[in-house]
Amino acid sequence: MTGFFTLLRRDLLLMFRQGGSLGAALSFMLAFVVMIPLAIGPDQVTLGRLAPGLMWLALLLAVLLTTERMFQQDHEDGSLDLLATGELPLELTCLAKALAHWLSVSLPLAVLAAPVGILLNLQTGRILPVMLAMVTGSFALSLLASVAGAVTAGLRRGGLVVPLLVLPLYVPVLIFGIAASTGDLGPSGSTPSLLVLVAIALVALVIQPWAAAAALRAYFR
Repeated sequence: MTGFFTLLRRDLLLMFRQGGSLGAALSFMLAFVVMIPLAIGPDQVTLGRLAPGLMWLALLLAVLLTTERMFQQDHEDGSLDLLATGELPLELTCLAKALAHWLSVSLPLAVLAAPVGILLNLQTGRILPVMLAMVTGSFALSLLASVAGAVTAGLRRGGLVVPLLVLPLYVPVLIFGIAASTGDLGPSGSTPSLLVLVAIALVALVIQPWAAAAALRAYFR
């Protein structure tokens, strides 16, 4: 497992030193939140009612914005070929890169999204449930995004293909994420939806290494 943690540490250092992915995603999220009142009107009641769903859309699109670079940068500098032929199994390589993306991009966005939601009149009592659901859901978003990133690693305009691959997979996360934030899917509140969200994240954790590694192997052939 030493190679796994070495690769995870290396990707985290690169992402924090460059800072481009998180900065771009956070800028997009803030722009999205600022423009929403211009699009649907300044009515505070309407904004407060829609705030959890809008924040989930902002998080989803912001994560999607950074998906293309997850493997492409390593492909461009040749390190992806070295990783594919190294001692570390390709499945663990893909898992390490997905975890690095979650820790450096998705998790900070999920933590910041709920406080930013106050700009949309998100009720303060909703901040903790929204943040808890987003932290859980963002893990699944990064895992699923890494599969699409692996599929498009060698494509010159892979960014155009990524949304077509990822958005259908994001639908369950979006539905149960919003339900866990608002408690709209049942009388028991948000707990059942949050548990389903945890289950989705665990299923993605099991599937992601094999799916992403298979996509990279198909590319190297």
